[in-house]
Amino acid sequence: MSENTTSISFTLNQQAQQVEVSPDTPLLWVIRENLKLTGTKFGCGIAQCGACTVLLNGKAIRSCVTPVTAAQGQELTTIEGLNDEHPLQQAWVDLNVPQCGYCQSGQIMSAVSLLNDNPKPSEVEIKNTMAGNICRCGCYQRIYKAIALVADSDEDQA
Repeated sequence: MSENTTSISFTLNQQAQQVEVSPDTPLLWVIRENLKLTGTKFGCGIAQCGACTVLLNGKAIRSCVTPVTAAQGQELTTIEGLNDEHPLQQAWVDLNVPQCGYCQSGQIMSAVSLLNDNPKPSEVEIKNTMAGNICRCGCYQRIYKAIALVADSDEDQA
């Protein structure tokens, strides 16, 4: 370990991880470059678009501005950690939500966080929560509909 790196340990998608990186490295780059999970996307680099959204202890965060040190001893979940098993992912498929798909991992992770906190959100709560995620293709109505579909179901949202 060099002078300007530190060892950070955390759980990522239910797997113990340890990385040696500069403590101010954005979590996004550790996930993508060090751990080779590329489902989390780089969009703006200033926490404005939501493409980089991951879950830290079940809550949505913007990984492009979160230093890796914030993950020390914590639990992270990326889109890969859902293993294509979350009801939101099936709703996305059933409703043909994405066009280009670039923002969708961040959209889904924000929606998972919403449903973790509020399993039965209103339409206004869905729109307010998702307002921080930009979809350049304009698929907002399908995104909202997919979230509402899962919220209206009795299925466990794991």
